[in-house]
Amino acid sequence: MVYTSLVETRGSTPQKAGAAMLVFDDGSQVGTLGGGCVEAEVKRRALKRLDGGRPELLTFQLDHDYGWDDGLICGGRMTMLVHPLSPMDDRRYFQAFHDAVERGRGCTAAVLIDEERFAERVGEQFLFDAEGDVLATTGAEPPPGVVRENLRALSVRPRPYVDQGISYLPVLPRCRLLIVGGGHVGQKVAALAHDVDFDVWVVDDREQYCNADRFPHAERRIVGPIAEMLSDVEVDDQTFCIIVTRGHNHDEEALALLAPTAARFVGMIGSKRKIRLIFDDLRRDGLSEDMLARVRAPIGFDIGSQTVSEIAVSIVAELIAARNLPQNLRTEHSFTRSV
Repeated sequence: MVYTSLVETRGSTPQKAGAAMLVFDDGSQVGTLGGGCVEAEVKRRALKRLDGGRPELLTFQLDHDYGWDDGLICGGRMTMLVHPLSPMDDRRYFQAFHDAVERGRGCTAAVLIDEERFAERVGEQFLFDAEGDVLATTGAEPPPGVVRENLRALSVRPRPYVDQGISYLPVLPRCRLLIVGGGHVGQKVAALAHDVDFDVWVVDDREQYCNADRFPHAERRIVGPIAEMLSDVEVDDQTFCIIVTRGHNHDEEALALLAPTAARFVGMIGSKRKIRLIFDDLRRDGLSEDMLARVRAPIGFDIGSQTVSEIAVSIVAELIAARNLPQNLRTEHSFTRSV
């Protein structure tokens, strides 16, 4: 088996750093490096390394040599790590990597890629947890001091980067999405959000709408009076909350409880008139302007949504933007048609 990973890109490329692919003895694969002839060439080289050996770096310039047949003359450059794994090799690093990703707490893989600076250690990998502690290494020696010095905290949600000849490939922590309301929109949002790596929780007061058949991928399905259930749910600064209940009163009671929390994102569906009325009620009940100002309402990017599925897409798009690009969050409410 051979582990391959895209560790650096420059310019325009069909895939970004962090993509990975396992190549097996029978020629099958899991994952992708972006498809096309570059992936095919990496796979061809990987199949020649099945017997093991040191990791190596492959660099591809996306010009007439690569991509012509696929129309992928991007002009950029891609650097791949090819790491053979023979049956006798120690695979604890890869098991630790797998376990860290499965736990969803986030981790960063650091790879030495500067052949001049790191000489015989090029291709070594070091896995750090969210606190910056070393979880595992592929070599016998600890990481050079410079590796830890340039490690960026996962709390700032960094993208892959290269610093001083080291490729840093962060796997960001999964965020919880709390969906209040198990109706049609909530169900569609849950399915899409699961696909883009949110841990989904659903709250509804009706068991026929909040069950395993409707929400098969939800981490938790919480059935009971909405206000009572929300009072017991842990909401932290990595929690995203959306309110998509069946009625004005349920929306208002949910927002009254969620707006004052530490939630990273609070959004509510509805017409502009409904939202104005709810906000006015909550002001009278003592919620501050600061609390209300952080509520995204109506939730969902303006893509001309008409159907339930389109509304769900617009909502999940905003959730992704809030998770991945927090500095670029919109400052004005967009309009999502009420359902």
